[in-house]
Amino acid sequence: MYYILFYEVVGDHVTRRAPYREEHLRLLNEAHERGELVMAGALSEPVDGAVLIFCADDATVPRRFAERDAYVRNGLVTRWKVRGWNVVVGAPSSGTA
Repeated sequence: MYYILFYEVVGDHVTRRAPYREEHLRLLNEAHERGELVMAGALSEPVDGAVLIFCADDATVPRRFAERDAYVRNGLVTRWKVRGWNVVVGAPSSGTA
């Protein structure tokens, strides 16, 4: 099953993120290496959030990611939510989704 983790961020997060960016990127890379995180990136024009796509058995994985993320813990993310995503086109045929 796929899950999307949506982040809403503070208006000045680009200038405030520097002290937490390395930890945030480490967490992203670790989740990707475990096969949990499929892809992730910031929204643009305006840069007011981010979307992270997970492949997991349940929503615990993306929720746990958000709770551990330095951006969330340090107030750069003002709101986050996890939604299940039923992929119709483009899902891998591995049977994991």
